[in-house]
Amino acid sequence: MGSDPAGGVLRRFSKCPEVVSRRIAGEAVLVPVRSQMAELDSVFTLNNLGSVVWDLLDGERTVSQIADMVCASYEVTAEEATQDLLEFLSELESAGLIECAPEGAE
Repeated sequence: MGSDPAGGVLRRFSKCPEVVSRRIAGEAVLVPVRSQMAELDSVFTLNNLGSVVWDLLDGERTVSQIADMVCASYEVTAEEATQDLLEFLSELESAGLIECAPEGAE
């Protein structure tokens, strides 16, 4: 997941501008919109925790900071939170829903 020596936890991610998101009943629904057309065969639904993480992806917070926030709100160890978060972010990045913020983004 990246080349930083901490295994990706210092990376920062932001939502891709081509993704429209809406909250429905506590879940986030993500729709990639490309070429002025929604790709309805690529609609993604995030559960409550995924929706919380989605809201935190602002290009400023590091993966480590988001993992700490998850630990503060859910009964999970730092190691579990970090590993699960890295896997989740990898899936979002592979689907083209998020992008890694440039180095030095504050």
